[in-house]
Amino acid sequence: MDFKDLLKEKVKTVDEYLEKYLPSEKEYPQIIFEAMRYSVFAGGKRLRPIIVMEACKAFGGDVEKAMPFACSIEMIHTYSLIHDDLPALDNDDYRRGRLTSHKMFGEDMAILAGDALLHHAFETMARACVEQGDIKASKAMLAIAEGAGVHGMVGGQVVDVISEGKPIDKETLDFIHKNKTAAMLIGALKSGAVLGGATEEEIAKIERAGELIGVAFQIQDDILDVTSTFEKLGKPINSDEKNHKVTYATMFGIEKASEFVETMSDEAIDILKSMGEKTDFLVKLTEYLIKREN
Repeated sequence: MDFKDLLKEKVKTVDEYLEKYLPSEKEYPQIIFEAMRYSVFAGGKRLRPIIVMEACKAFGGDVEKAMPFACSIEMIHTYSLIHDDLPALDNDDYRRGRLTSHKMFGEDMAILAGDALLHHAFETMARACVEQGDIKASKAMLAIAEGAGVHGMVGGQVVDVISEGKPIDKETLDFIHKNKTAAMLIGALKSGAVLGGATEEEIAKIERAGELIGVAFQIQDDILDVTSTFEKLGKPINSDEKNHKVTYATMFGIEKASEFVETMSDEAIDILKSMGEKTDFLVKLTEYLIKREN
């Protein structure tokens, strides 16, 4: 089985568990559950939950125990996309090739669907902590919470919003990328590694690798926003230009931005390889993400 097929199998596994952890759309009031599930099951790479699973597996953990955390980080990621697409923020009509939540259900229900996914994620993780009765579960939840919070994704989003239409320097741009994008990938890697029983030294290495992968991933995303097509991305291109956002692609040009992606990816891969064969899948995943076209 080649890597892409293996990745598809892991996406399928994540989707099966998401079905288990998300409320049924038959429950009352149906509209909120329909809106939650509409965005969660709109497709996507399932990158963050797969990282939780694979990091846990790499360090010898029970992947079954990692699944509530893997699914929860995908719920958090999806809530952030729903809110990002709102008129008050990026004002996008399409996500993953179909209408965004607010276009389907209205702004009010899109806001509530995002809120519901965020809270349901923490309910899911809290229940897992209680059921597992293991400090590692609590630490995994903390790692995800830190990645998603004001010192992580939300903080990065804030600086991203207040920087629109303004000339910013590389330091500010790096802050946005490290928080808005990389923090959640660090949370995914760290939570999985903690659940797997990684040492403090290994967790420190995995955090650094996560930061590099996250920033490289975002730069590649910004490059694709300029060079790709709607058909490949499943969302409008040139959205950064529309929203007057400075990116590595606009600050340094496509060629130089691509060099940053390669340099950061190489360093992340070297860190992962230094931990031995157990991180082979994470190495291949990093290589795949950097070469992706959507």
